[in-house]
Amino acid sequence: MMRSYLLLLFCVTCWGSNFVFGSMLVHEFPPLLLSAFRLTATSLFLLVYAWSTKRLQILSRRDYLLLVPLGFIGTLMNQAAFFTGLQTVSATTASLVLSLAPITTALLAAVFLKEAFTPRMAAGSVLAIGGIFLVVGQSGGLALSRGLLYIGIAMLTFAVSIIMMRRLTERIDPFVATVYSTVIGSGMVIPAALIKEPLHGISTQLWAWGLLVTTAIVMQGVCGLVWNTQLRRVGAGKASVFLNLQPFVAMVVGFAFLGTPVTAVQLAGSVLIVGGVILATLKKKAKAPAPLAPGVTTT
Repeated sequence: MMRSYLLLLFCVTCWGSNFVFGSMLVHEFPPLLLSAFRLTATSLFLLVYAWSTKRLQILSRRDYLLLVPLGFIGTLMNQAAFFTGLQTVSATTASLVLSLAPITTALLAAVFLKEAFTPRMAAGSVLAIGGIFLVVGQSGGLALSRGLLYIGIAMLTFAVSIIMMRRLTERIDPFVATVYSTVIGSGMVIPAALIKEPLHGISTQLWAWGLLVTTAIVMQGVCGLVWNTQLRRVGAGKASVFLNLQPFVAMVVGFAFLGTPVTAVQLAGSVLIVGGVILATLKKKAKAPAPLAPGVTTT
């Protein structure tokens, strides 16, 4: 479990950084085209990796009944809403809204996947959410805006996609599910971007293209594979609690790259976030650990 937690922490660190890097990239590319370019790079990376490892397989019609909605909700809607929201919402505020995904996911998992929502998970989530509000409390609050609504949609679609991926990985390998859902989602985003946004608005800066490709491969490709694999071992509700760390990461990376000041109150909030994650994820030591049932998978 410790290895799984460290891998989940790596993913969340990358995704927390994504708020800052995304805020930089939306000034260089229109949001839908940015999503299309990143997803194209991610899809190519996944397809090359899948071809080299010979892990792709032919899927059934039943699998596509989940893959197509997953691509639409978890890729097209999520990415379009995320980058559109970042045009007007700060990276830290966006990370706060996205950090509500653990609570949303745990509730959805309890309803649709019959996963336990324990008092320890609830207490840890509340503690972490309290830390989140301290971290972003000095950013001007959460006044309702169109950008904030887009970020809220990104949070909800992310939580829903976790539940859908859980259902999908009950029948097929998480890697296969990740590759197919990403490629299908890319196929939806690309034509939408080309129709809506002009190509002359894209950046000509080499650093912007380098950042775009790097974040696409690492944050969407590598982290997507790692996350979906570890979700099988940890469980949807418990793994998603790690997402509470994203505002803390966004705060640190924002300071490093954008010069955003870090206050003592924000540092105190980050301690609450880490404490909440530890409380929600650590188990009491058992006399005889229960064996894991073979074939049980969760996102």
